[in-house]
Amino acid sequence: MYFAQVLINGILLGSVYALLGVGMTMIFGIVKLTNLAHGEFVILGAYLSTVLAPLLGIDPILTLFITVPLMFLLGFLLQYLLIGWAMKKGSEPALLVTFGLSIILQDGMLMLFSADAQHIPVSYSMDTVKIGSLEISVLHLVLFAISLVSIAALSLFLRNTYIGRAIRATADDADVAALSGVNINRIYAIAMGIAMASAAVAGLCVGMKWTYDPSAGGNYLLIAFVVVVIGGMGSVPGTLVAGILFGMAQVIGGASYGLLISYILLLLVLIFRPKGIFGK
Repeated sequence: MYFAQVLINGILLGSVYALLGVGMTMIFGIVKLTNLAHGEFVILGAYLSTVLAPLLGIDPILTLFITVPLMFLLGFLLQYLLIGWAMKKGSEPALLVTFGLSIILQDGMLMLFSADAQHIPVSYSMDTVKIGSLEISVLHLVLFAISLVSIAALSLFLRNTYIGRAIRATADDADVAALSGVNINRIYAIAMGIAMASAAVAGLCVGMKWTYDPSAGGNYLLIAFVVVVIGGMGSVPGTLVAGILFGMAQVIGGASYGLLISYILLLLVLIFRPKGIFGK
């Protein structure tokens, strides 16, 4: 039963890690850009939900109906007006722009919200469900459901819509997609908007599960990067599998050895499967 408990806890934790990596794998795979501001976008999403939930008197999950469109619009405009302009001058200027955005966002959130640790409280945070000798946190089940629905919705969108097919075509070969009539700059902007929208969902999950502050973005950027590398850049299913593997390693290793086991897993993937588990 101990193994079953560890397995369940690892899967539930890994689903949150997968959600952290989805936005980054979109930008890696489609825009071919390392977004160094991804962690700060996640923390921004957490702060937005933290502020809106008590302000509107609603459950924090319902704030997604506001934060997801808002973050999508912000990502679209940033890519279309700023990052896309930098990309025309080369990959290095675009990388520096995302680094500058991370600093601006971190300092801006520090000014607005102070350095105090924040948390998104929910009434069921301490509740558990017992199945035989297994004990499962209700909060973890809720976060698992949010992550699974979000990743499944994104996968269906990429497979079954015109924009989704245009995004996948651009990821495969941007020049050929452009010759086929795809507006590459618009697709890049939509991809960044989707990445920011997923960061809003990930921020909600982070805020409900852990405490956070304006300087916490770097930790989540590192987690997202590891998950993307293990799963394969640009692969949404790979991100889910990698997140679960990362979560399993964390639970098995515990507080003392969890990170060590996770990074050993990363090294093994880089040695034997450099493009990631689902990478092409």
